[in-house]
Amino acid sequence: MRARITQDVKDAMKSGDKARLTTLRLITAAIKDRELGVGGPPVEVGDAEVVAILQKMVKQRRESIATYEKAGRTDLADQEKSEIAVLEGYLPKQMDEAAVKAAVSALIAELGAAGPKDMGRVMGALKERFAGQMDFGRASGVVKELLK
Repeated sequence: MRARITQDVKDAMKSGDKARLTTLRLITAAIKDRELGVGGPPVEVGDAEVVAILQKMVKQRRESIATYEKAGRTDLADQEKSEIAVLEGYLPKQMDEAAVKAAVSALIAELGAAGPKDMGRVMGALKERFAGQMDFGRASGVVKELLK
């Protein structure tokens, strides 16, 4: 994945796509920060870690969009939206609501989870099996609903 990002930086430079280039440089900087241990211990960054970094970046931008829209700064919100579009191009396809419910139901049955006390175990298994494929905030709501 890192090779693809590096190649896309070069392509964006050649094509003069400044908005895309800026976002790709942000991605590269975030990966480098993670490798060097900025904000935590140094980590060997593989594809799974890159996906986690990208998901965090998307989440930060979504929060910024809400803030900018509340403040009436649609220009900044639009810039964040364009960055999200670039970031999501590198993330695995996200599961839709029906697929999340089906996966959660199957996992609850497989683990024999019976009530709210099993929520942590179910969420841990979901994160292990579906990393990068689902929004765990939404999945948490589905798990709570099904484990009542």
